Amino acid sequence: MVVEQGRGFEVTRHEPGVAVVTFNQPERLNGMTLGMKRDLIELVTELQFDDDVRVVVFIGTGRAFCAGDGGTDYMDEKHGPELVPFPRLGRRAPVRSYGTLRTFSQGLNRSVRELDKLTIAALNGFAIQSGLSLALACDFRIASTDARLGSATLRMGFLPDEGGHWLLVQYLGVGRTIDFVMRQRIVSAEEALELGLVNEVVAPEELMTRTLGLAEELANGPQVAMRMLKHAVYHAAEQSFDLAGHEIAAKTAVSDYHEDAEEGRAAFWAKRPADFNRWLED
Repeated sequence: MVVEQGRGFEVTRHEPGVAVVTFNQPERLNGMTLGMKRDLIELVTELQFDDDVRVVVFIGTGRAFCAGDGGTDYMDEKHGPELVPFPRLGRRAPVRSYGTLRTFSQGLNRSVRELDKLTIAALNGFAIQSGLSLALACDFRIASTDARLGSATLRMGFLPDEGGHWLLVQYLGVGRTIDFVMRQRIVSAEEALELGLVNEVVAPEELMTRTLGLAEELANGPQVAMRMLKHAVYHAAEQSFDLAGHEIAAKTAVSDYHEDAEEGRAAFWAKRPADFNRWLED
């Protein structure tokens, strides 16, 4: 059942608490406009405070997950009121460009990265430029064998201005990121798995089944502890051991006394599966 629509995507819900965001403009290879990014940021903000949602999945239709930006955003106002104007000419263009990138392009990846709920990118096809960055902003990536991943912004003389360079460094390190972006590489799903850019590669017909299976597994886990651990892991990559220890200790002082932890201990000693998240069902 479609529960919400935005510019270029629709949202469906699956039990237990899985929201699936489907990019639905295959004729444009699901290329993003600024209006689409704005609507996605608003959606992610709503999902943050929706207790019925525990896991968020992103997937595309057709041949692409998202093959970058749509391109028409860079034209002038005459191309239609449905697009947010992003003019190339004039003295205000650099300031407009800076603000647009910080607010929309980087803002989308930042909102996904900072979402408490776990996220999965199901890569059905091309994930290029902003599509790759969105996938890397997610916590898990499952790729179809049809998927192709790359930055390749230099092919048009552009930079990975949506924050893609930073995200690539998190997975590839500095040296391999330089090779990846400077040589404008677009890799297969199998190559992406070897590089560590995706967690798993499956046949195209298995992509949605496997993705929903992972989403269900994550949704049934102890949500409070998992959400705290997500942020602790990302922060640890940029913290000293001492600071990371302080953060995980502070979070543990909350999670150890949550009812999920009480249920987890009881289930362990009773040798039965834990029934977490009853607090979400009340």
